Amino acid sequence: MKLIQLTAITAAVLASTAALAADPIIVVDGDEAVVYEAEPVAVAYEVQPAYAYNADAGVVRNTTGAVVGGTKTFFQTVTHPAAISAEVGSLGYGANIGWALNDKTELQAGWAGGDVADLFGGDFDANDVNYEVDSDFSNPYLGVQLRPMANWFTMGAGIIVPDNSFDVTANPNGGVYKVNGVKYNADDVGVLKGSMDHRNKLAPYATIGFRPNITNNFGLFGEIGAAYMGQTDANVTASKSGPVRVEDGVNPGGTVVPGLTPGQVANLAKNELEDKDWLEWLPIVKVGATYRF
Repeated sequence: MKLIQLTAITAAVLASTAALAADPIIVVDGDEAVVYEAEPVAVAYEVQPAYAYNADAGVVRNTTGAVVGGTKTFFQTVTHPAAISAEVGSLGYGANIGWALNDKTELQAGWAGGDVADLFGGDFDANDVNYEVDSDFSNPYLGVQLRPMANWFTMGAGIIVPDNSFDVTANPNGGVYKVNGVKYNADDVGVLKGSMDHRNKLAPYATIGFRPNITNNFGLFGEIGAAYMGQTDANVTASKSGPVRVEDGVNPGGTVVPGLTPGQVANLAKNELEDKDWLEWLPIVKVGATYRF
């Protein structure tokens, strides 16, 4: 009977003191006292990482909670990007940083620029006048990369803040500049030089592309698309100031047109440049490499 009572008392005491398991438990049986040292109960919690790499999609998962979870986690997320990339293309040479919200959505901030005229041949035609081009590009941008199927296929959209300029020099053809269908003697006009700038201060863009992974950390990408830069403002000047001859098929050197000046020819060339819409939609073609953390 004593054994049963002792057992019952011990069980009750142990159960009622589970929350104080670190303290010793004393059970008295007659003149004898028995001390039981309770073992502390250890509860293990598995901490889930704020993000986990997805080798198939090539982005990180579960960062939405980190972004909106508080100031500390927001700072940690912003200062620990999902990826950095280097790129080259029609917008210039540059780089971007990406922050992934989930396995299908990644925010990007980047810049591309430099002299990229050689990437599209270094010259262009505005109607019948051929121009040599030197460019100075600066294109900071903010955008989002979507992976609608959570694989290598991507769709991008965002805003560019363009600060792009073009210096142009006209090339005479057969000793004449043909502007608006009229052939002006190049020796009388002199050198036609000018510049062009985009009117848009903000330019929306859209792309499609692919981003296959080479390893868990390294990948490649390619994108094609367009940015709406708007129309351009142009400025053209002529190096001569005397009278200008116009080719009429009668006189070998052309016929002098009274009152016609090289400056007027330059202004006609300026109007053609501004009417030219090849810069209104700037094509986006770029390739690059990505390192993912």
